[in-house]
Amino acid sequence: MNNRQIFDQVSDMEKQIGELYEQLGDLKGRLSDVLEENHRLAMENHNLRNHLENTEDNNSGKADDSSSKKGFPSEAYDNLARLYDEGFHICNLEFGGPRRNEDCMFCLDFLSKTK
Repeated sequence: MNNRQIFDQVSDMEKQIGELYEQLGDLKGRLSDVLEENHRLAMENHNLRNHLENTEDNNSGKADDSSSKKGFPSEAYDNLARLYDEGFHICNLEFGGPRRNEDCMFCLDFLSKTK
């Protein structure tokens, strides 16, 4: 092998290493996003489980007094549930705002109270 071929090989390897480094940076960025989302979802899952346990405890500790509970008319409840399913907040904190494909504890709590 002559010196020119060796130099060309080293240049090619340097180019490949640069491309791999860019790919590694992109992959690292995507991994960071996935880890952040995983943490957010784990926290939301934890909060929802706590909320569910609290509501189950409250429901089991009380006598069945659902007849005295004032509920929404079924049409109003259906409209709110439809809005929530379409991706909008129905809670008093962000009413009408988009949910960005994530569940809202406050909206879910509101829906569970109106049932």
